[in-house]
Amino acid sequence: MTSSSSRFPETHLSVVEAIRSGEPDVRRRAFDTLVRAYWKPVYKYLRLRWRVAPENAEDLTQEFFARAFEKEQLERYDAGVARFRTFLRLCVDRLAQNEYKAASRLKRGGEENMISLDFAGIEQELVHGDTNAGADGTHTFDAEWVRGIFELAIERVRAECITLGRASAFAMFERYDIRGPDVQDRVTYGELAAEFEVSQSQVTNYLALVRRRLRHHLLAILRETTVTEAEFRAEIREILDR
Repeated sequence: MTSSSSRFPETHLSVVEAIRSGEPDVRRRAFDTLVRAYWKPVYKYLRLRWRVAPENAEDLTQEFFARAFEKEQLERYDAGVARFRTFLRLCVDRLAQNEYKAASRLKRGGEENMISLDFAGIEQELVHGDTNAGADGTHTFDAEWVRGIFELAIERVRAECITLGRASAFAMFERYDIRGPDVQDRVTYGELAAEFEVSQSQVTNYLALVRRRLRHHLLAILRETTVTEAEFRAEIREILDR
């Protein structure tokens, strides 16, 4: 029987706790996690729900996270009222509603806490993707949140594999699970074995290893971006049910 300690990641500070920390490194890591998990949901939500022009959506996205980096911004969060991502979406609503009052908005490229984000790339996603945000835009925000969580987990697995000298294992995973999600487009284990000059059993082992590490990092990120145990488990179900 699998123990609970192997099914769930070790304890992680939530971003709410970590951003309140007095240690700069802890705060910076939390801020990085928050940005990577949420910047696309925030930007697309502003563009599709609030119909904000691209250049203004860039500014507001930057401002949103600059405010989030301030300890006081997250102190209003009450885990008993809503999920953390719901709280963040409501913060975006407030920011959009008060846009005309934001005379002190951050200017691109001029502040220490400016974030390097691929706004041009995300605009291409909007052009080529489904621009139907639904009645209130929450579907877009939540779908992009799931995507952001997975992207961040994959980034961490890639970095880990490179550090541990397992870059080829990640490359197999990338070829099989990321580039070929559809059965008709997916390479076979035999083709991967020939390409990487290993046995098919090694391909099986490498893919299983990377998938386990992806699950580990996925759960760790969910732990970081939730506050309570109930919210953590609810967000796991939300992802698995999609």
